[in-house]
Amino acid sequence: MTGTTTTTTTTATTAATATFGAVGAAHTRVEGVAKVTGAARYAGEVPYPELAHGWLVLSTVARGRIRAVESAPVLAMPGVVAVLHHENAPRLNGDYTNAFGVPDPIAQIFQHDRVPFVGWPVALVVAETPEQAREAAEALVVEYDEEPHDVVFAAGLPGVYAPESAPAAQKGDLEVELAASAVVVDAEYSTPEEHHNPMEPHAAIARWDGGRLEVVDSNQGSRFVADELAKLFSLDPQSVRVRSEHVGGGFGSKGTRPHSVAAAMAATVLQRPVRVVLTRRQMFSLVGYRSPTAQRVRLGADADGRLRAFDHRAECLTSTVYEFVERAAEFGRAMYDSDAHYSQTRVVPLDVPTPSWMRAPGEAPGSFALESALDELAEKCGLDPIALRARNEPAVGPVSGLPFSGRNLLACFEEGASRFGWADRDPRPGVRREGRWLLGTGTAASTFPVLSAPSTAAVTAEPDGTFTVRITASDIGTGARTALTLIAADALEVAPERIRMRIADSDFGFAMIAGGSMGTRSWAWAIRVAADELRERLALGGGIPPEGITARSDTSQAVGALEQKERHSFGAQFAEVAVDVTSGEVRVRRMLGIFAAGRIVNPLTARGQFVGGMVWGLSMALHEEAHRDRASGGHVGADLAGYHFSAHADVPDIEADWVDDPDPGDPVGIKGIGEIGVVGAAAAIANAVWHATGVRHRNLPIRPDRVLLAGAGGDRDA
Repeated sequence: MTGTTTTTTTTATTAATATFGAVGAAHTRVEGVAKVTGAARYAGEVPYPELAHGWLVLSTVARGRIRAVESAPVLAMPGVVAVLHHENAPRLNGDYTNAFGVPDPIAQIFQHDRVPFVGWPVALVVAETPEQAREAAEALVVEYDEEPHDVVFAAGLPGVYAPESAPAAQKGDLEVELAASAVVVDAEYSTPEEHHNPMEPHAAIARWDGGRLEVVDSNQGSRFVADELAKLFSLDPQSVRVRSEHVGGGFGSKGTRPHSVAAAMAATVLQRPVRVVLTRRQMFSLVGYRSPTAQRVRLGADADGRLRAFDHRAECLTSTVYEFVERAAEFGRAMYDSDAHYSQTRVVPLDVPTPSWMRAPGEAPGSFALESALDELAEKCGLDPIALRARNEPAVGPVSGLPFSGRNLLACFEEGASRFGWADRDPRPGVRREGRWLLGTGTAASTFPVLSAPSTAAVTAEPDGTFTVRITASDIGTGARTALTLIAADALEVAPERIRMRIADSDFGFAMIAGGSMGTRSWAWAIRVAADELRERLALGGGIPPEGITARSDTSQAVGALEQKERHSFGAQFAEVAVDVTSGEVRVRRMLGIFAAGRIVNPLTARGQFVGGMVWGLSMALHEEAHRDRASGGHVGADLAGYHFSAHADVPDIEADWVDDPDPGDPVGIKGIGEIGVVGAAAAIANAVWHATGVRHRNLPIRPDRVLLAGAGGDRDA
């Protein structure tokens, strides 16, 4: 044998699932000790000699032009080495397009004098220490020519349009079926602006080393960030390296953001390493958020609850610089059968920062509206909410007509109802009481698409009997590093302790980002293909040279060859709430989520992912909302004190589990679990509040003031 490297491409049928024993058993995180002892270093902590510190200056007006940047007084302050702005910053590639093939002006900072929203980067102050940089940044005077702005979102605003990127889905004659329906629900729902707020703020260090731009960044896909920086700075892709070894949460927010571009700019100008770390307040305008939504759901059914008409329309906002669509109306396209279907999301541009991917984009707000409307339909039909959903189970994709790769939604409801004690539920609202507390229970369905993306991996057999796996995966706190270790151990038929997992280095080649709940699935596929090839070569016998024996994989062909099917994870959410009739406080007493999510790699971290999503759903239902000041265009309370989210005291007994969900025809068997936990959770809580009080809350969050204003025990809606 020699130390040669092979590259293997496969069709969809050759990446067989290994079952050596590591996968499916609970394992603590392989990096756990490093994290709890402080040995794990994050992007804001990596030291470099001669490191300078950049501090972003953000616009204070919502729309207009920069008249002047008075940098001279700031440059005279102690420690300040540079002030970059639109008049002196390096020019970026004007033809830049992001990973989705469209221009993204938010990454092209300091290229013009236009200001499209409050919080737009207008300058970067670089100094010897972070304290000096911050003091100088706060002293920098920027003058503006202001223009009128509009930041207020509502349904039906002028300028709302149907984006080409999110086409409507339609079948049958909707109005005819609605007219023929014995029971109709026609209701409007809304969700507010919500923010990611990962524990670790966004941070990047950039430096030039031997003609190569090296960046240590907190991101969800190092190869994606490296490619985009190469495009922005007109560099050869091989001359940019991005690493992101440990990430303290992302939720969709950590891609190519202004902080990494600014760090690379400053490092280029100063020819020394530069670190840029965002403050919590800056994150509210620079890293994306979930758009507010206004949704209308019309459901028409026969008296027995069988759907004849399904109509879900949503509106969201976007910025004036880059279109992003929160596709709330698409949630139900794979959920329920009906004779006629129409779903569409429309968007309106406002003078606000650009929204972005946020855990379960589209599905989270869309599930609140649709699963609440299903509950209302069940009430009108006199049916149990679970029975109504079972009555409208589709045999194939309701819109696509494609077969399901597997659909275990009813198994989730059956298991969940048994554990939750659903059979003992009195369907009448407002009849259970403990002192001043009204009690109620609710349920809702969850789903999230199962997606795959091409990825590459390399697996090396080392002379000492260990194996090194190299893949540009990203562990954003999900336990991906541990899951991939178990997958590699199974594929190689060795103990996990013999696997050395190296991730998050763009030099390892292309791999899918940690997003869309497809990271582990896509990475596992690539690792298994490379491991299978390596095992075949090792089976030939012979020694292992000092450099090891490496097999590489590329799943592009295999992913492209996947048979078209409806591929989804499913789940059933249950919640019990208590509502204080004197204060309007809603307390969630217990939650249960049962999921059908394919092969569970590591039960320990998987349960954490499900529960984490459910906690976020609780937070969405009762707490989270960001407010914009109409006059200034900026946020009110853009920090973790003013932006309320669920804390320990708000989180009750939450249980998450899963049913067996095999998919024999799937080449991987793994489905994503990062996002489905939040889907349907808010609807289950809202449905429980209705059951407790008899009042339907269609606008999130369900705050105490809304509960008090709506009253309890009546027929009013909120």
